Amino acid sequence: MTAPLEAGKPALAQTHADETGTGSALTHFDPAGQAWMVDVGAKADTRRRAVARGLLRMAPSTAALVAGGQAAKGDVLGVARIAGIMGAKRTADLVPLCHPIALTHVSVQFRCGPDHVEVTACAETQGPTGVEMEALTAASVALLTVYDMCKAADRGMQVESLGLLEKEGGRSGHWRRDGLARDNAPASLD
Repeated sequence: MTAPLEAGKPALAQTHADETGTGSALTHFDPAGQAWMVDVGAKADTRRRAVARGLLRMAPSTAALVAGGQAAKGDVLGVARIAGIMGAKRTADLVPLCHPIALTHVSVQFRCGPDHVEVTACAETQGPTGVEMEALTAASVALLTVYDMCKAADRGMQVESLGLLEKEGGRSGHWRRDGLARDNAPASLD
């Protein structure tokens, strides 16, 4: 038998030691240790925003094809941008315990380097739960799409440094990855 729920609080918050040595709650488990979707019904709707970034390392010749719009399959970055946006919209279908949410904005931007393509994805909503997973999914799917469209030229491409750069809103407030400049200039995820 499970304990009664307090409004807006999970019945169990299993703790673990994080890298800072303090405990943090794992909220996706019921009292029996089984996975569950967290109840966000009692949480207030607030504006929430998350930014994620990732990098796809590739041969310089492949990067030149992408940057110059010369890839055999066409507009790699245009297709990858749409794929990233679609990925954000489908996050709850891909990540089992992620809430389906009404996104109010998704953007996917690229920067081409001499041996890589970098993606920055931003997701926003007005709701009771954050959009970190949507931003991360958008970045992931965009990078995987670039890989798919360029794999005939370079099978050695590698996704690197995928991570959350910033999140705003909700009870935990504003979080920014250390080293991220105020103007959202690139920051290392390493």
